[in-house]
Amino acid sequence: MGESKSQNKRLREAGMGMAGIAAFLLKWLALGSLVGALAGSASALLLWSLELATDTRMAHPWLLALLPAAGFFVSWTYRQVGGSAIRGSNLILESIHEGRERIPLRMAPLVLGGTVLTHLTGGSAGREGTAVQMGGSLAWLAGTLVRSGADDRRILLLCGMAGGFGSVFGTPLAGALFGVEVLAIGLLRHGALYPCLVAALVGDAVTRAWGIGHAVYPLGEVPPESFAALAAVALAAVAFGLAARLFIAAVHGVRRLATRLVPSAPWRSAAGGTVIALLALLVGGGNYLGLSLPLLQDSFAPSGSIEPFDWLGKLLFTALTLGTGFQGGEVTPLFVIGSTLGHALAPLLQLPAPLLAGLGLVGVFSAAANTPLACFVLGLELFGADAAAYLLVASVIAYLCSGTASIYSSQRRTYRKDGRDPAD
Repeated sequence: MGESKSQNKRLREAGMGMAGIAAFLLKWLALGSLVGALAGSASALLLWSLELATDTRMAHPWLLALLPAAGFFVSWTYRQVGGSAIRGSNLILESIHEGRERIPLRMAPLVLGGTVLTHLTGGSAGREGTAVQMGGSLAWLAGTLVRSGADDRRILLLCGMAGGFGSVFGTPLAGALFGVEVLAIGLLRHGALYPCLVAALVGDAVTRAWGIGHAVYPLGEVPPESFAALAAVALAAVAFGLAARLFIAAVHGVRRLATRLVPSAPWRSAAGGTVIALLALLVGGGNYLGLSLPLLQDSFAPSGSIEPFDWLGKLLFTALTLGTGFQGGEVTPLFVIGSTLGHALAPLLQLPAPLLAGLGLVGVFSAAANTPLACFVLGLELFGADAAAYLLVASVIAYLCSGTASIYSSQRRTYRKDGRDPAD
Protein backbone atom coordinates (compact mmCIF):
# COMPACT_ATOMS: atom_id res chain seq x y z
CA MET A 1 0.00 0.00 0.00
CA GLY A 2 2.81 2.41 0.94
CA GLU A 3 4.61 1.68 -2.31
CA SER A 4 1.40 2.32 -4.27
CA LYS A 5 0.88 5.70 -2.57
CA SER A 6 4.48 6.66 -3.28
CA GLN A 7 4.06 5.73 -6.93
CA ASN A 8 0.83 7.76 -7.18
CA LYS A 9 2.61 10.74 -5.64
CA ARG A 10 5.40 10.52 -8.20
CA LEU A 11 2.84 10.32 -10.99
CA ARG A 12 1.02 13.40 -9.66
CA GLU A 13 4.30 15.31 -9.40
CA ALA A 14 5.18 14.26 -12.95
CA GLY A 15 1.80 15.43 -14.16
CA MET A 16 2.22 18.78 -12.42
CA GLY A 17 5.69 19.04 -13.93
CA MET A 18 4.34 18.41 -17.41
CA ALA A 19 1.62 20.98 -16.87
CA GLY A 20 4.25 23.49 -15.79
CA ILE A 21 6.38 22.74 -18.82
CA ALA A 22 3.38 23.13 -21.12
CA ALA A 23 2.57 26.48 -19.53
CA PHE A 24 6.21 27.58 -19.92
CA LEU A 25 6.27 26.56 -23.58
CA LEU A 26 3.03 28.37 -24.41
CA LYS A 27 3.91 31.46 -22.41
CA TRP A 28 7.28 31.94 -24.09
CA LEU A 29 5.94 31.00 -27.49
CA ALA A 30 3.68 34.03 -27.17
CA LEU A 31 6.17 36.41 -25.54
CA GLY A 32 9.12 35.27 -27.64
CA SER A 33 7.06 35.67 -30.80
CA LEU A 34 6.02 39.18 -29.77
CA VAL A 35 9.61 40.26 -29.11
CA GLY A 36 10.84 38.49 -32.24
CA ALA A 37 8.26 40.23 -34.41
CA LEU A 38 9.26 43.62 -32.99
CA ALA A 39 12.99 42.92 -33.34
CA GLY A 40 12.58 41.48 -36.84
CA SER A 41 10.63 44.51 -38.03
CA ALA A 42 13.23 46.82 -36.52
CA SER A 43 16.03 44.89 -38.25
CA ALA A 44 14.18 45.09 -41.56
CA LEU A 45 13.93 48.86 -41.19
CA LEU A 46 17.61 49.05 -40.22
CA LEU A 47 18.84 46.94 -43.14
CA TRP A 48 16.67 48.84 -45.64
CA SER A 49 17.87 52.18 -44.25
CA LEU A 50 21.54 51.17 -44.33
CA GLU A 51 21.29 49.96 -47.91
CA LEU A 52 19.70 53.27 -48.91
CA ALA A 53 22.32 55.25 -46.95
CA THR A 54 25.20 53.28 -48.50
CA ASP A 55 23.87 53.63 -52.04
CA THR A 56 23.41 57.37 -51.49
CA ARG A 57 26.96 57.80 -50.17
CA MET A 58 28.43 55.82 -53.07
CA ALA A 59 26.52 57.99 -55.53
CA HIS A 60 27.57 61.21 -53.77
CA PRO A 61 31.16 60.86 -52.47
CA TRP A 62 31.11 64.47 -51.22
CA LEU A 63 28.97 63.28 -48.28
CA LEU A 64 32.22 62.20 -46.62
CA ALA A 65 32.86 65.89 -45.95
CA LEU A 66 29.81 65.88 -43.66
CA LEU A 67 31.18 63.12 -41.42
CA PRO A 68 32.48 65.57 -38.75
CA ALA A 69 29.13 67.38 -38.66
CA ALA A 70 27.23 64.08 -38.46
CA GLY A 71 29.41 62.94 -35.56
CA PHE A 72 28.88 66.23 -33.73
CA PHE A 73 25.11 66.07 -34.22
CA VAL A 74 24.75 62.44 -33.09
CA SER A 75 26.89 62.89 -29.97
CA TRP A 76 25.15 66.17 -29.11
CA THR A 77 21.74 64.51 -29.46
CA TYR A 78 22.77 61.64 -27.19
CA ARG A 79 24.10 64.11 -24.60
CA GLN A 80 20.89 66.13 -24.69
CA VAL A 81 18.23 63.39 -24.68
CA GLY A 82 19.99 59.99 -24.65
CA GLY A 83 20.43 59.53 -20.92
CA SER A 84 21.45 55.97 -20.11
CA ALA A 85 20.96 54.95 -23.76
CA ILE A 86 24.46 56.22 -24.46
CA ARG A 87 25.82 53.03 -22.83
CA GLY A 88 24.43 51.00 -25.72
CA SER A 89 24.56 47.20 -25.64
CA ASN A 90 26.34 47.28 -22.28
CA LEU A 91 23.24 48.86 -20.72
CA ILE A 92 21.21 45.82 -21.79
CA LEU A 93 23.78 43.40 -20.38
CA GLU A 94 23.91 45.32 -17.09
CA SER A 95 20.12 45.32 -16.85
CA ILE A 96 20.07 41.54 -17.28
CA HIS A 97 22.83 41.07 -14.70
CA GLU A 98 21.54 43.47 -12.05
CA GLY A 99 17.83 43.69 -12.80
CA ARG A 100 17.75 47.38 -11.89
CA GLU A 101 18.59 49.23 -15.10
CA ARG A 102 15.66 50.48 -17.15
CA ILE A 103 16.01 50.36 -20.95
CA PRO A 104 14.55 53.59 -22.38
CA LEU A 105 12.40 53.26 -25.48
CA ARG A 106 14.23 56.21 -27.04
CA MET A 107 17.28 53.95 -27.39
CA ALA A 108 15.75 52.40 -30.53
CA PRO A 109 15.22 55.56 -32.63
CA LEU A 110 18.41 57.15 -31.35
CA VAL A 111 20.68 54.26 -32.29
CA LEU A 112 18.87 53.75 -35.61
CA GLY A 113 19.22 57.39 -36.60
CA GLY A 114 22.81 57.59 -35.37
CA THR A 115 23.83 54.45 -37.25
CA VAL A 116 22.20 55.56 -40.51
CA LEU A 117 23.94 58.96 -40.28
CA THR A 118 27.26 57.25 -39.60
CA HIS A 119 26.95 55.13 -42.74
CA LEU A 120 25.49 57.92 -44.88
CA THR A 121 28.58 60.05 -44.28
CA GLY A 122 31.18 57.27 -44.41
CA GLY A 123 31.89 56.15 -40.84
CA SER A 124 33.26 52.61 -40.53
CA ALA A 125 30.82 50.73 -38.32
CA GLY A 126 28.50 47.74 -38.30
CA ARG A 127 24.87 46.94 -37.65
CA GLU A 128 24.72 44.17 -35.02
CA GLY A 129 25.04 46.58 -32.09
CA THR A 130 22.20 48.65 -33.48
CA ALA A 131 19.96 45.61 -33.99
CA VAL A 132 20.70 44.31 -30.48
CA GLN A 133 19.98 47.70 -28.89
CA MET A 134 16.76 48.11 -30.83
CA GLY A 135 15.72 44.58 -29.91
CA GLY A 136 16.49 45.17 -26.24
CA SER A 137 14.63 48.47 -26.15
CA LEU A 138 11.55 46.97 -27.81
CA ALA A 139 11.74 43.91 -25.54
CA TRP A 140 11.61 46.22 -22.53
CA LEU A 141 8.53 47.86 -24.04
CA ALA A 142 6.94 44.42 -24.50
CA GLY A 143 7.70 43.59 -20.86
CA THR A 144 6.04 46.82 -19.77
CA LEU A 145 2.95 46.11 -21.85
CA VAL A 146 2.49 42.62 -20.39
CA ARG A 147 3.56 43.73 -16.89
CA SER A 148 6.27 41.13 -16.59
CA GLY A 149 8.21 40.60 -13.38
CA ALA A 150 11.95 41.07 -12.94
CA ASP A 151 12.92 37.50 -13.89
CA ASP A 152 10.75 37.47 -16.99
CA ARG A 153 12.05 40.92 -17.93
CA ARG A 154 15.60 39.55 -18.01
CA ILE A 155 14.55 36.75 -20.34
CA LEU A 156 12.67 39.22 -22.53
CA LEU A 157 15.85 41.30 -22.88
CA LEU A 158 17.76 38.18 -23.90
CA CYS A 159 15.00 37.50 -26.44
CA GLY A 160 15.43 41.02 -27.79
CA MET A 161 19.17 40.48 -28.23
CA ALA A 162 18.64 37.08 -29.84
CA GLY A 163 15.89 38.36 -32.13
CA GLY A 164 17.95 41.36 -33.19
CA PHE A 165 21.10 39.36 -33.85
CA GLY A 166 19.36 36.48 -35.63
CA SER A 167 17.28 38.70 -37.87
CA VAL A 168 19.97 41.18 -38.89
CA PHE A 169 22.30 38.43 -40.14
CA GLY A 170 19.69 35.84 -41.17
CA THR A 171 21.14 33.35 -38.67
CA PRO A 172 18.40 32.54 -36.12
CA LEU A 173 20.10 29.54 -34.51
CA ALA A 174 23.26 31.54 -33.90
CA GLY A 175 21.07 34.37 -32.60
CA ALA A 176 19.45 32.08 -30.03
CA LEU A 177 22.82 30.83 -28.80
CA PHE A 178 24.26 34.35 -28.81
CA GLY A 179 21.48 35.45 -26.45
CA VAL A 180 22.36 32.83 -23.82
CA GLU A 181 26.16 32.85 -24.31
CA VAL A 182 27.09 36.52 -24.43
CA LEU A 183 26.25 37.34 -20.80
CA ALA A 184 29.27 35.71 -19.21
CA ILE A 185 32.41 33.85 -20.25
CA GLY A 186 32.07 30.17 -19.46
CA LEU A 187 28.38 30.24 -18.58
CA LEU A 188 25.25 29.50 -20.62
CA ARG A 189 21.80 30.56 -19.44
CA HIS A 190 19.92 27.44 -20.49
CA GLY A 191 16.62 28.59 -19.01
CA ALA A 192 16.42 31.29 -21.66
CA LEU A 193 17.36 29.08 -24.60
CA TYR A 194 13.80 28.21 -25.68
CA PRO A 195 12.49 31.82 -25.44
CA CYS A 196 15.56 33.07 -27.34
CA LEU A 197 15.09 30.41 -30.00
CA VAL A 198 11.46 31.45 -30.52
CA ALA A 199 12.42 35.13 -30.70
CA ALA A 200 15.29 34.51 -33.14
CA LEU A 201 13.26 32.27 -35.45
CA VAL A 202 10.30 34.65 -35.51
CA GLY A 203 12.59 37.67 -35.88
CA ASP A 204 14.34 36.15 -38.89
CA ALA A 205 11.03 35.12 -40.49
CA VAL A 206 9.55 38.61 -40.01
CA THR A 207 12.62 40.31 -41.49
CA ARG A 208 12.40 38.08 -44.55
CA ALA A 209 8.64 38.67 -44.75
CA TRP A 210 9.37 42.39 -45.08
CA GLY A 211 11.30 41.50 -48.26
CA ILE A 212 14.79 41.82 -46.79
CA GLY A 213 17.36 39.30 -48.02
CA HIS A 214 20.88 38.45 -46.89
CA ALA A 215 24.08 38.11 -48.89
CA VAL A 216 25.53 34.64 -49.50
CA TYR A 217 29.27 34.04 -49.34
CA PRO A 218 30.16 30.59 -50.73
CA LEU A 219 33.22 28.75 -49.43
CA GLY A 220 33.64 26.82 -52.64
CA GLU A 221 35.27 23.41 -52.48
CA VAL A 222 36.26 22.43 -48.94
CA PRO A 223 39.39 20.24 -48.76
CA PRO A 224 39.11 16.88 -46.96
CA GLU A 225 39.99 16.91 -43.29
CA SER A 226 43.61 16.02 -42.59
CA PHE A 227 46.16 16.66 -39.88
CA ALA A 228 47.98 19.17 -42.07
CA ALA A 229 44.80 21.09 -42.93
CA LEU A 230 43.59 21.17 -39.31
CA ALA A 231 47.01 22.32 -38.13
CA ALA A 232 47.00 25.12 -40.71
CA VAL A 233 43.52 26.19 -39.59
CA ALA A 234 44.70 26.17 -35.96
CA LEU A 235 47.59 28.48 -36.88
CA ALA A 236 45.19 30.79 -38.69
CA ALA A 237 42.89 30.76 -35.66
CA VAL A 238 45.74 32.03 -33.47
CA ALA A 239 46.09 34.96 -35.86
CA PHE A 240 42.32 35.54 -35.75
CA GLY A 241 42.36 35.65 -31.95
CA LEU A 242 45.27 38.10 -31.89
CA ALA A 243 43.55 40.30 -34.50
CA ALA A 244 40.43 40.44 -32.30
CA ARG A 245 42.60 41.38 -29.35
CA LEU A 246 44.21 44.15 -31.36
CA PHE A 247 40.81 45.42 -32.48
CA ILE A 248 39.49 45.68 -28.92
CA ALA A 249 42.68 47.34 -27.70
CA ALA A 250 42.55 49.81 -30.59
CA VAL A 251 38.93 50.82 -29.93
CA HIS A 252 39.56 51.30 -26.20
CA GLY A 253 42.87 53.05 -26.86
CA VAL A 254 41.33 55.51 -29.30
CA ARG A 255 38.47 56.15 -26.86
CA ARG A 256 40.85 56.90 -23.97
CA LEU A 257 43.14 59.11 -26.04
CA ALA A 258 40.29 60.99 -27.71
CA THR A 259 38.58 61.60 -24.35
CA ARG A 260 41.80 63.00 -22.91
CA LEU A 261 42.49 65.23 -25.91
CA VAL A 262 38.90 66.39 -26.54
CA PRO A 263 36.75 66.19 -23.36
CA SER A 264 33.54 67.35 -25.09
CA ALA A 265 31.75 64.36 -26.66
CA PRO A 266 30.26 66.26 -29.65
CA TRP A 267 33.55 67.91 -30.54
CA ARG A 268 35.35 64.60 -29.99
CA SER A 269 33.15 62.94 -32.61
CA ALA A 270 33.66 65.90 -34.96
CA ALA A 271 37.42 65.59 -34.56
CA GLY A 272 37.23 61.84 -35.16
CA GLY A 273 35.16 62.39 -38.30
CA THR A 274 37.74 64.89 -39.56
CA VAL A 275 40.60 62.42 -39.06
CA ILE A 276 38.67 59.62 -40.79
CA ALA A 277 37.77 61.80 -43.79
CA LEU A 278 41.35 63.04 -44.19
CA LEU A 279 42.75 59.52 -43.92
CA ALA A 280 40.30 58.26 -46.53
CA LEU A 281 41.39 61.03 -48.91
CA LEU A 282 45.12 60.78 -48.23
CA VAL A 283 45.61 57.01 -48.25
CA GLY A 284 42.75 56.00 -50.50
CA GLY A 285 40.79 54.30 -47.74
CA GLY A 286 37.43 54.34 -49.46
CA ASN A 287 37.18 50.56 -49.19
CA TYR A 288 37.24 50.88 -45.39
CA LEU A 289 34.27 53.25 -45.11
CA GLY A 290 30.78 52.12 -44.14
CA LEU A 291 30.11 48.39 -43.92
CA SER A 292 32.83 47.55 -46.51
CA LEU A 293 30.62 44.82 -47.98
CA PRO A 294 32.41 44.90 -51.38
CA LEU A 295 35.65 44.14 -49.52
CA LEU A 296 33.91 41.31 -47.66
CA GLN A 297 32.53 39.88 -50.90
CA ASP A 298 35.91 40.14 -52.65
CA SER A 299 37.60 38.19 -49.87
CA PHE A 300 35.51 35.12 -50.81
CA ALA A 301 36.67 35.22 -54.44
CA PRO A 302 39.57 32.78 -55.06
CA SER A 303 41.48 35.49 -56.93
CA GLY A 304 40.01 38.50 -55.17
CA SER A 305 41.95 41.77 -55.15
CA ILE A 306 42.54 41.72 -51.38
CA GLU A 307 45.70 43.48 -50.22
CA PRO A 308 47.75 41.83 -47.43
CA PHE A 309 46.95 44.59 -44.92
CA ASP A 310 43.34 45.38 -45.84
CA TRP A 311 42.33 43.82 -42.51
CA LEU A 312 44.50 46.33 -40.67
CA GLY A 313 43.07 49.25 -42.63
CA LYS A 314 39.52 48.24 -41.75
CA LEU A 315 40.55 47.77 -38.12
CA LEU A 316 42.06 51.27 -37.96
CA PHE A 317 39.09 53.03 -39.57
CA THR A 318 36.61 51.18 -37.34
CA ALA A 319 38.60 51.93 -34.18
CA LEU A 320 38.61 55.62 -35.09
CA THR A 321 34.88 55.58 -35.82
CA LEU A 322 33.68 53.75 -32.73
CA GLY A 323 36.37 55.13 -30.41
CA THR A 324 35.37 58.73 -31.10
CA GLY A 325 31.67 58.19 -30.40
CA PHE A 326 29.94 57.33 -33.67
CA GLN A 327 27.03 54.90 -33.54
CA GLY A 328 26.99 51.42 -35.07
CA GLY A 329 28.02 47.87 -34.31
CA GLU A 330 31.31 46.04 -34.23
CA VAL A 331 30.40 42.70 -35.77
CA THR A 332 30.27 43.48 -39.51
CA PRO A 333 33.66 45.23 -39.30
CA LEU A 334 34.93 42.15 -37.46
CA PHE A 335 33.56 40.01 -40.29
CA VAL A 336 35.50 42.11 -42.79
CA ILE A 337 38.68 42.09 -40.70
CA GLY A 338 38.49 38.33 -40.30
CA SER A 339 37.65 37.51 -43.91
CA THR A 340 40.35 39.75 -45.39
CA LEU A 341 42.93 38.45 -42.90
CA GLY A 342 41.96 34.88 -43.76
CA HIS A 343 42.26 35.62 -47.48
CA ALA A 344 45.71 37.13 -46.93
CA LEU A 345 46.87 34.06 -44.99
CA ALA A 346 45.71 31.59 -47.65
CA PRO A 347 48.93 31.54 -49.73
CA LEU A 348 51.06 31.07 -46.62
CA LEU A 349 48.96 28.22 -45.24
CA GLN A 350 48.25 26.54 -48.57
CA LEU A 351 44.47 26.51 -48.08
CA PRO A 352 41.74 27.90 -50.36
CA ALA A 353 41.22 31.63 -49.88
CA PRO A 354 37.38 31.43 -49.65
CA LEU A 355 37.66 28.79 -46.90
CA LEU A 356 40.07 30.87 -44.83
CA ALA A 357 37.94 33.96 -45.43
CA GLY A 358 34.94 32.17 -43.94
CA LEU A 359 36.98 30.83 -41.03
CA GLY A 360 38.35 34.31 -40.38
CA LEU A 361 34.87 35.81 -40.39
CA VAL A 362 33.76 33.34 -37.73
CA GLY A 363 37.02 33.20 -35.76
CA VAL A 364 37.61 36.93 -35.26
CA PHE A 365 34.03 37.45 -34.10
CA SER A 366 34.24 34.43 -31.77
CA ALA A 367 37.39 35.86 -30.20
CA ALA A 368 36.07 39.41 -29.87
CA ALA A 369 32.65 38.49 -28.42
CA ASN A 370 33.74 35.38 -26.45
CA THR A 371 30.89 33.38 -27.98
CA PRO A 372 32.50 30.33 -29.64
CA LEU A 373 29.37 28.15 -29.73
CA ALA A 374 27.21 30.87 -31.27
CA CYS A 375 29.92 31.61 -33.83
CA PHE A 376 30.35 27.94 -34.73
CA VAL A 377 26.62 27.71 -35.42
CA LEU A 378 26.80 31.04 -37.26
CA GLY A 379 29.37 29.45 -39.56
CA LEU A 380 27.15 26.43 -40.14
CA GLU A 381 24.20 28.65 -41.04
CA LEU A 382 26.26 30.84 -43.37
CA PHE A 383 28.47 28.24 -45.01
CA GLY A 384 26.94 24.79 -44.46
CA ALA A 385 28.20 21.72 -42.64
CA ASP A 386 30.95 20.67 -45.07
CA ALA A 387 33.48 22.79 -43.17
CA ALA A 388 32.12 21.99 -39.71
CA ALA A 389 35.40 20.66 -38.27
CA TYR A 390 37.36 23.64 -39.56
CA LEU A 391 34.74 26.08 -38.27
CA LEU A 392 34.83 24.57 -34.79
CA VAL A 393 38.64 24.62 -34.64
CA ALA A 394 38.73 28.25 -35.78
CA SER A 395 36.02 29.35 -33.34
CA VAL A 396 37.46 27.65 -30.28
CA ILE A 397 41.16 28.40 -30.76
CA ALA A 398 40.54 32.03 -31.73
CA TYR A 399 38.33 32.39 -28.64
CA LEU A 400 41.08 30.99 -26.41
CA CYS A 401 43.67 33.34 -27.91
CA SER A 402 41.74 36.55 -27.23
CA GLY A 403 42.31 36.43 -23.46
CA THR A 404 39.89 38.38 -21.30
CA ALA A 405 39.29 41.06 -23.94
CA SER A 406 35.72 41.60 -25.16
CA ILE A 407 33.83 44.04 -27.33
CA TYR A 408 31.24 44.08 -24.51
CA SER A 409 32.76 45.63 -21.39
CA SER A 410 29.79 44.47 -19.27
CA GLN A 411 30.28 40.82 -20.20
CA ARG A 412 31.07 38.96 -16.97
CA ARG A 413 34.05 36.69 -16.51
CA THR A 414 32.45 33.87 -14.53
CA TYR A 415 35.20 31.40 -15.38
CA ARG A 416 38.61 31.69 -16.94
CA LYS A 417 39.00 30.22 -20.39
CA ASP A 418 40.99 27.34 -18.96
CA GLY A 419 37.93 26.41 -16.86
CA ARG A 420 39.17 27.73 -13.54
CA ASP A 421 37.48 30.26 -11.28
CA PRO A 422 38.82 33.82 -11.84
CA ALA A 423 39.84 33.95 -8.17
CA ASP A 424 42.22 31.00 -8.57
